[in-house]
Amino acid sequence: MKKFAIAALGTAALYLAVTGKDAPLGAPSHALAVAPAPDTVANSVIQTVCTRCHNDSRRAGNRSFLEFDAAAPQTDPETAEQMIRKLRAGMMPPPGIRRPEEATLTAVVEELETRMDAAARANPNPGTRTFQRLNRAEYRRAARDLLDLDVDMEAFLPTETISDNFDNIADVQMMSATLMEGYLRAASEISRMAIGDPNAGPRQVTYKVPKTASQAVRAEGAPFGTRGGISVIHVFPADGEYVFKMDMHPGPTGFLYGMTAPDEKIEVSIGGARVALLEIDPFMSESDPQGMVIETEPIHVRAGPQRVTAAFLLNAEGPDNDLIKPIDYKLADSNIGSAYGVTTLPHLRDFLVTGPFAVTGISETPSRKRIFSCRPTAPEEERPCARQIIRTLAAKAYRRPLETDDVENLLVFFDLGVEEGGFEIGIRTALQAILASPHFVFRLEEMPADVAPGEIYRLSDIDLATRLSYFLWGTHPDEELVALADGGRLSDPAVLEAQTRRMLEDPRAEALATRFAYQWFRLQDLEKIHPDALLYPYWDHRLVEAMLRETELFFEHLLRSDASFFELLTADYTFVNERLARHYGIPGVTGEEFRRVAIPDEARRGLLGHGSILTLTSHADRTSPVLRGKWVMEVLLGTPPPPPPPDVPDLEATDEAEEGRFLTVRERLEMHRSNPACRSCHRVIDPIGLALENFDVTGAWRIKDQGRTVDTSGELYDGTPILSAPDLRAALLEREDSLVRTFIENLMAYALGRRIEYYDMSTVREIARVAAADDYRMTSFILEVVKSAPFQMSAVEMVAEDDIDAGGGSGDEH
Repeated sequence: MKKFAIAALGTAALYLAVTGKDAPLGAPSHALAVAPAPDTVANSVIQTVCTRCHNDSRRAGNRSFLEFDAAAPQTDPETAEQMIRKLRAGMMPPPGIRRPEEATLTAVVEELETRMDAAARANPNPGTRTFQRLNRAEYRRAARDLLDLDVDMEAFLPTETISDNFDNIADVQMMSATLMEGYLRAASEISRMAIGDPNAGPRQVTYKVPKTASQAVRAEGAPFGTRGGISVIHVFPADGEYVFKMDMHPGPTGFLYGMTAPDEKIEVSIGGARVALLEIDPFMSESDPQGMVIETEPIHVRAGPQRVTAAFLLNAEGPDNDLIKPIDYKLADSNIGSAYGVTTLPHLRDFLVTGPFAVTGISETPSRKRIFSCRPTAPEEERPCARQIIRTLAAKAYRRPLETDDVENLLVFFDLGVEEGGFEIGIRTALQAILASPHFVFRLEEMPADVAPGEIYRLSDIDLATRLSYFLWGTHPDEELVALADGGRLSDPAVLEAQTRRMLEDPRAEALATRFAYQWFRLQDLEKIHPDALLYPYWDHRLVEAMLRETELFFEHLLRSDASFFELLTADYTFVNERLARHYGIPGVTGEEFRRVAIPDEARRGLLGHGSILTLTSHADRTSPVLRGKWVMEVLLGTPPPPPPPDVPDLEATDEAEEGRFLTVRERLEMHRSNPACRSCHRVIDPIGLALENFDVTGAWRIKDQGRTVDTSGELYDGTPILSAPDLRAALLEREDSLVRTFIENLMAYALGRRIEYYDMSTVREIARVAAADDYRMTSFILEVVKSAPFQMSAVEMVAEDDIDAGGGSGDEH
């Protein structure tokens, strides 16, 4: 679809009301506050330095600057913003090119920024986006807040598409028949779980135990006196009898894996109370009719969410008296233990819950208490009670005050359910309709009826409330926010700021750590890394979970304490439990609870010392300075390196022995860079990653690689020498503009649900200036994003006539 520039002259007053910035109302829409000046410092540098590579013949980076006029950069805004980004990061001119004085480069970038910001004031463009739908995480959170029921949405919805780091970007949230079917199945199953099902038939639910889960320590949530196994929250649909099955791991020979004692037992508990204790047959094998499965007798369980645990009975505990440190798990490689003579333990592979059998009814559950705000005692009371229940649920689910038709339409579903099975089935059918409704699944923003294509308008207070709640909480707005929006008060700047601060203090603001930071730092990639079991035998699932939690708690602490943004890199503290502290070599930490600890080692400080980041940027059997350097460039500096040219050999191709020894990672990189096609990019990426080489694949400290002392020295792309991780951190802090603006871009993309475009960069720079005046406090960034025009306003998308003729629509439908 062709898009045209937005003519915003008629909305300058509205823009001023939102942003507090002046716009030249009397000037034509293309006028600039800065008069054209062809002979500028920027033009001089660009034409004498930059065009050596960026010309019509060489076209480095697929760009030519021969026609670029720095006196009017708004005529090629995307190129201008790319220049600003590269210059601020110190990446241009590139290594090997004679660089002008730093003061000259600063003058160039400031000139470009001044002119681009003036153009933005003359032609404000807050951007636009199509509808958004609730993704997996948002649907789960919204259903939990509505029904007090936590349901894993992976069983219903496919993996979300990640765009520009995030899974809530509207442009890639395409709908399909498969996806719609997933939402319908989710609505059906969640409504059944929430209300219960007296007619439920037996079903089997399987919970898988990670192969690297520790079998030597208590699983989180399991009763004390147990070890290993699994502990989960399972939603029982009805009161009745259930059967629990434990599928054990076989060894390489087909017999029970890790069985060394004849008195091993496995305990099943519900809500912490033992309901079964089963002996494990040390001679069971896959050839048995029941396979490797241990099964309970039918056990009566009440409906609703219950914590269910299957774990091994702890026979003894105390320090291990062994010269070799015991390994908590062995199943990353099933030969470890059996082939190497190491003492092993039996492993639970799958935990299966089957039922209900012999249903006796439905007990009161947290979800039922929330749903049934009234109880009819006579037939004539059913419909008024249903109206009350439906109105309460739908008002919260739809994130707005209800209209008369909303309730009446849902009562139709209630009537259908009543015909099928009575009052509760009617409520369940209406709830299913609510959870599958477009008003719940889609975040549609209403456009005023009187705006024309190309105009800018302010979001309604109701839509602003939804944007704010999904930004800060990752779920729908609460009653206070909706009430203010319904009264037209939320758009008042003082009220909006007060609500933002209130919401940041709410426990639900943890979503900024578990949703925003989790995706910005790409922590989901940590689950894809499985360090080699022979090289890193002490890596286990508990360590993965601890690493993820450390980084989430760290970011959440920065928000709660309103710390400086730069503490992301400089913090001399972190959050660890016993497992992670032992991995880092931090003494004096015991137990599973996380707590703040000081970090005396300067190399470990800040985000670059977190095991989560160091591991997700590694390979299974070796560190990767390339991945680590690329992560820093993309995530922190916002300057991704170009993709590798075709037919370039992988680094593994240089993994050859020399003089009877294996090469270090640094030596292999040096051989790889000898290829001219690789040199230009690797000279930029590698020094960043090599500075972190003292951290191994798992983020543990090391001083040797392949028997040789680790060499972390190098030279950054701008000529700055770096000898270690602290030097790298200091060099990055010298580029504070790039660090801050990259953070703001990611924060805005997540908040807006769309990619950040060149016309947003003036807003990014303005937010950075305001945050600088407040010492870069984290709250300043969030408040300024909320106050910004892109957050509070939208533009009507213009459509070319040929698109309309082809059936593309007028754009008003959005």
